[in-house]
Amino acid sequence: MSNLQIGLAIAGGVVLAAVVAHGAWSSRRNAPRQALPLQDPVDGDLTQEPVLTEVDAETPAFNLPRPPVRPAMDSLIDVIATVALDPATPAVSGEAAMAAMPATRRAGTKPFSVEGYNLQSLVWEVPAPGQRYGGFQAGVQLANRSGALNEIEYSEFVVKTQAFADAINATPEFPEMLDEVARARELDHFASAHDAQLGFTIRARNASWSPGYIHQNAARLGFVAGVIPGRMVLPASVEGLPPVLVLGFDSQAALADDPAQSAIRELSLHLDVAQVDRAERPFERMRETADALALAMEGVVTDDNGQPLAAQTMDVIAADLQVLYDTLEQRDIAAGSPIARRLFS
Repeated sequence: MSNLQIGLAIAGGVVLAAVVAHGAWSSRRNAPRQALPLQDPVDGDLTQEPVLTEVDAETPAFNLPRPPVRPAMDSLIDVIATVALDPATPAVSGEAAMAAMPATRRAGTKPFSVEGYNLQSLVWEVPAPGQRYGGFQAGVQLANRSGALNEIEYSEFVVKTQAFADAINATPEFPEMLDEVARARELDHFASAHDAQLGFTIRARNASWSPGYIHQNAARLGFVAGVIPGRMVLPASVEGLPPVLVLGFDSQAALADDPAQSAIRELSLHLDVAQVDRAERPFERMRETADALALAMEGVVTDDNGQPLAAQTMDVIAADLQVLYDTLEQRDIAAGSPIARRLFS
């Protein structure tokens, strides 16, 4: 073999090696980023990538204070019918009241509820076994995100309440339907004009992310796994209340046979304004979280259309939210209150 042939063979080998090396580098560069190994505090062994687990919605993740128990009904957002007992029946047991309850707790798309006046604690409450009640009231919500209470739903409310009253030998008294339907429309108009749900999208600049990588970075900021795959939540400071923020990504990636190989290029941050107390600083924390995740994961914060969100735009949103909070409080429907959580649901 001549020197020329040997030289060409060597050059070809170098080129081939370079091509293979570039392919391997490109594959590694474009592979989803993985979570960093966790250090075992006992023996120093390295564990596998964190496993995404689901948290039972009824199981507290933290030792947080619980919200106070309040009656479900409020005349501000409910139609309330009184249910007076027969004079010959001064009290009804909790067991009898529960047996008389309708099978469903809705009238159309609106929540329906019954409360009894507890003769021992002297408070209105949902009927419970072992208690005795001296009167009842039934209610149906005037409006929610499904719209205003209509005539058909009001009629269903009347039928359910009448059936409950008949079962315990009581007499109901209902407000005027046309007045309540008109009140429902006015409340729905107000709620529709003051309902705010905000969302940011964080998009990968370069390499995609694995579910474990997202989980690890979000967990550092206080997020915990939700009950739905591909969803994490930032808990409120009071146990049992809606989360401050919700982080979401492709649920199919979280459910894949090998999640580590799932390539995710964007995730979302969501804030349901009316559900979260103003004192939680939800929008400020949303901005801080988005910026922190974008910095740590080499992403960019955008709107739903993929346009980067400038600081000036965020400031405008923050100012508008303060006006919204003030308006809701003036209407006695403060964000995060039980009434607001029911109305905006």
